Amino acid sequence: MNAYERPNMRCAFFRRGGMVLFCLLVAAVTGLSATGWADSLFIITGADDAAIILDPEQETPPNLSSQMVYVSNGSRGYDIILQEDTPVTIRHEGSVQTVQAKRESVSSLLGRMHIYPSPLEMIGVKLLEAGVELDVSSDLTYYDYVSEKVAFTTQRVANPELPEGEEKIVQEGADGVRSSVYEVVWSNGAELSRQFVEELDSTAVDRIVEYGTAKPAPKPSAQPEKKDPDAVLAEHGETGGGIANVTANADGSGTLTLKDGTTLNYSGVRSMTATAYTTGHGGVGTRTASGTAVHVGSVAVDRSVIPLGTRMYIVANGSVIYGLAVAEDTGVKGNKIDLYYDTYEECIQFGRRTCTVYILE
Repeated sequence: MNAYERPNMRCAFFRRGGMVLFCLLVAAVTGLSATGWADSLFIITGADDAAIILDPEQETPPNLSSQMVYVSNGSRGYDIILQEDTPVTIRHEGSVQTVQAKRESVSSLLGRMHIYPSPLEMIGVKLLEAGVELDVSSDLTYYDYVSEKVAFTTQRVANPELPEGEEKIVQEGADGVRSSVYEVVWSNGAELSRQFVEELDSTAVDRIVEYGTAKPAPKPSAQPEKKDPDAVLAEHGETGGGIANVTANADGSGTLTLKDGTTLNYSGVRSMTATAYTTGHGGVGTRTASGTAVHVGSVAVDRSVIPLGTRMYIVANGSVIYGLAVAEDTGVKGNKIDLYYDTYEECIQFGRRTCTVYILE
């Protein structure tokens, strides 16, 4: 899940639904004044998850408007004009203040409030039913909804009636187009990363291959030991032999004692939904959002739920022990985690499970 290079931003427009009420606008500012135009790059996303990128070099802005703002341009680039008496909440350097707009540009309003963003700061403009929120910061995050070509993937399905070692194609694959969500992070006036979050829909058709698992009848003296899929996963991810004992305190903290005698103190416990991912599938690269190489023990999280760098001990239902892990990656939203495995087959075998996550101290 490595960062992508910034694309050539002339004018891109993506839509989901028919609404045109814009709710987020991000501006990478190279200069603002109270009365002039802003040399700005505007990235706008709306309530219908539309995204528009306006390059300051464009001669004519697209016809965009809402009941509270409209986009205009002049000799120094684009600016956003606020309607008269619109309530505006401004967040900057830890302070929050609310004012009434006077049918003025965002640049002019900030200048009137003696707020002058540095060349590395940006302005997030969120349009709400009750007014407008301005967030002046050097770091801003938004979600970009795009349509893109996607290659088909191959699903391998066990067939207990097919002899082991044999395979059968039951459905041919076909490439298609998918609607995807990317988490885009801007820092110090430049796009820092573009992280795949989820696929909304796709016209691609999976290639389905059945592989045989039926073994020949074993000889009485050499009957192989059979293990269920959960046992295989448990052996793969087991750390310290698994949990021998859990001591819980009244405040939600406690101590894990592993079967090898190791003790781990935890500050809290979460029940979360877990999925699995691996390199080469779903746009996953070889580096995490933290810059580390992907490996078993790397976990993707929503950093508003679990901060990056958090150490965890994870046990999924079915007694699958993922074990010690670190929140090193992003790409999920809400009360979910994504566990890294080395192979796609392990990811398919894991599927989607409820898991217990011990947040380690």
